[in-house]
Amino acid sequence: MRAFVIRGPGDAGVEHVAPPVAGPGEVVVDVARAGVCGTDIEFFTGEMQYLHEGHAAFPMRIGHEWAGIVTAAGEGVDRSWIGRRVTGDTMLGCGVCGRCRDGRQHVCEFRTELGIRGGRHGALAENVSIPARALHELPDAVDDAMGAMVEPGGNALRAVRGAGIRPGDRALVLGAGTIGLLVAMFARAEGADVHIVGRSARSLDFARTLGFEYAVTADELPDHPWDAVIDASNDPALPARAVDLVEPGKRVVYVGLAGSPSLVDTRLIALKDVTTVGVLSASGGLKGTIDAYASGAVDPRPLIAAEVDLDHLAPVLSGIRPAGAGAGPKFHAVI
Repeated sequence: MRAFVIRGPGDAGVEHVAPPVAGPGEVVVDVARAGVCGTDIEFFTGEMQYLHEGHAAFPMRIGHEWAGIVTAAGEGVDRSWIGRRVTGDTMLGCGVCGRCRDGRQHVCEFRTELGIRGGRHGALAENVSIPARALHELPDAVDDAMGAMVEPGGNALRAVRGAGIRPGDRALVLGAGTIGLLVAMFARAEGADVHIVGRSARSLDFARTLGFEYAVTADELPDHPWDAVIDASNDPALPARAVDLVEPGKRVVYVGLAGSPSLVDTRLIALKDVTTVGVLSASGGLKGTIDAYASGAVDPRPLIAAEVDLDHLAPVLSGIRPAGAGAGPKFHAVI
């Protein structure tokens, strides 16, 4: 089959590789489309921390935001999965440790991550294998484009849940990339008054096209009390700013990751009685995201700037926007 392979920093392309086989407890999926995210770009540039910690190594096959159809089932798998449209969890725990038994497989010490960690091949390929326990069926109301947006949406939904947002709350989202915009969409669906902080005029202009009137730079931020602040940025200065901005007794959620450590004054967290929440993965938010997409409460498709094939994926990872691309932050490979 054809698969997108990163051979080393800046060196990637389509290769012909052996197709996956459904092992015990696994299925094989014919991939319809898969998204590209910041993690994939960090692997392409060689900056991704897992490469330096030994959790990943070149050559590697990326892709963890995907949708497709199950075409084969291994031993012990209900064969009714075959022919169903699905997406799936990225975080694949060992299934037997205390964390996995407690429902925290996404932080399992022995986990693999699809297209990211532990040599588990990703979905930027014609086929991918995945444990059946990680599958989520897609209803007809969730098309393939939306299906490949379930994983980033799950991160965003978990961030909104972690913020404890209620109707009428004033919520501040730091970051106007894919996750930040999805956070804003889910927060709006919960009835919040959402403000977005971004850096570039293009990203802020795009946010306004999505109906977020209050999309501003950090310097333009109004002096309001914020019932929730969600940091979906990669700016190492913003985690501390989030604690400064949030109302006492309220919540700050960290779902973005900077390339260098961020410093936060824990004295201020204590003195303001602020609850801080970290979000690592989409795992606990996948079903809720599918339901929100299916109901129309959230539609992620405007975020997709362009669709490319696998042969034209490397330039996208290097930062080149395809001709005719829209203003959104997300790119999809149609397999």
